[in-house]
Amino acid sequence: MGKILVGLNVAMDGVIDGPGPDDNFDRAGWVMSNFAPETGQIIGENLMNSDALLLGRATYEVFKASFAHQTDPMSMGLNNVPKYVVSNTLKTVDWNNSTLISGNVIEQLRQLKDHGKRMTISGSARLVHSLQQADLIDEYALFVYPVVVGKGIKLFENTDAIKPLKLLEVRPLSTGVIYLRYAAGEAAKT
Repeated sequence: MGKILVGLNVAMDGVIDGPGPDDNFDRAGWVMSNFAPETGQIIGENLMNSDALLLGRATYEVFKASFAHQTDPMSMGLNNVPKYVVSNTLKTVDWNNSTLISGNVIEQLRQLKDHGKRMTISGSARLVHSLQQADLIDEYALFVYPVVVGKGIKLFENTDAIKPLKLLEVRPLSTGVIYLRYAAGEAAKT
């Protein structure tokens, strides 16, 4: 059985994205000013343990613009990893190793998990919320930043039931960020 791991930057108040589509997520520089050298290593470890990257449309477009023409090791890793892009508005995806998923996204992702695919989501707040509602998330890998942002999209929104999580790992980083990894769904109950 495959799994879906969500990797996100989170402010202390749970904000994971800016309050509107025209806002810059890191409008005060809180992610980059607290970015620890260990962060890239952890992200790399999570990607190495995955078969594919799972991206929503907006994150796909930002990542493609940022990394598609770069040749540093991190960019090359992102360029070469298989990517599943969830969108009902895009007609094609042309970044190397990208596959478009549209229509009944939840069912298609269930099938990928059933076939053993291990996928990591980076960013993609709306996609994360959809997968939370469908109970498709198996792990959260969270970089919790020592800042309160105030407004914005929260990690858990519109949650109508208690969802237990099981702590798997804690790593304090050199900049005061804390990396937390939690099992979710059925894995949290064992």
